[in-house]
Amino acid sequence: MARFINTRKAVSEIEDLIRNAGERLVLISPYLKLSKDFKELLTFRNNKEKITTVIFGKQELNPEEMKFLQSLRFVILKYNESLHAKCYVNDVKMIITSLNLYEFSMANNKEMGVLIDKSEDADLQLFEDAYKEVDFIIETSETFELTPNLQNLSDKFASSKNDQSYSHKSAKTNGYCIRTGIEIPFDVEKPLCNNAFRTWNEFRDPDYKENYCHFSGETSNGETSFAKPILKKNWNRAKKVHLILNF
Repeated sequence: MARFINTRKAVSEIEDLIRNAGERLVLISPYLKLSKDFKELLTFRNNKEKITTVIFGKQELNPEEMKFLQSLRFVILKYNESLHAKCYVNDVKMIITSLNLYEFSMANNKEMGVLIDKSEDADLQLFEDAYKEVDFIIETSETFELTPNLQNLSDKFASSKNDQSYSHKSAKTNGYCIRTGIEIPFDVEKPLCNNAFRTWNEFRDPDYKENYCHFSGETSNGETSFAKPILKKNWNRAKKVHLILNF
C-alpha cells in the first residue's frame, strides 16, 4: 500500500530507487543540482550501460552540472518548460514528492511525498495510472541538446568507407539508437548502437518493434523498427535537416 515519506526518507528512498533500478529509470525534477552521492549512483548505472531518462524544467544548468551529464553516455536529458512535477520511477517503485533533485532542497527544505510499490497488489493500478502521466511527460518533453543544434549543421553526410564491420557513416549530424535511445551518428541504414545491433543481429527481424525514433530520440511506443527507424511525423523534417536523398 502507498505510504507517506518525509524529507529524509524521500532522499533515502530515491537513492535506493536509482540503485536498484533495472531497465527503467526516469527522474523528473524541475531543478537539477545533484549531490555527490547521486552523481555516483548515476555514474554507476551509466557504467552498466543502462538507460536513464532525466527530465528537467529550468534552463539554469550550471557548467559543472552540464559537464557531468554530458559525460554520461546512457543518460537521455529532456527539457519541459512547464514542468512542475517531481517524480522518480524505476521498474517497480515510484516516488511522487515535492522534493527536487537539488542538493540544497534535500539538505534544508521540509518536503513530503508518497512511495508507490508496483509489487504490492494494492498499488498496482495506482502505479500504472501514474506511469501513464510519466509517459505523457516524456513524450511531450524536448530532447535537450548538449551539442550544437542540428539545424545549424548544414554539411552533407561524408561518403562512407567500405567497412565490413558494423560501423556508422561519418556524419556531421546525430541520431539516436532506436532500441536504447543513446546518441549515435545518424544513418537510416544503421539505426542501432553496436551493442543493440549485436542483439538484433541474432534474429535479424527488420520489423521488430523498437523504442525510440532515430531522428528525434523521442519514445516511439513500438512504431519504429530497423526497417522504419523514424516516426512518420518526423519524416519530412528528417529529409530537410539531414539531406537524405533516398529516404
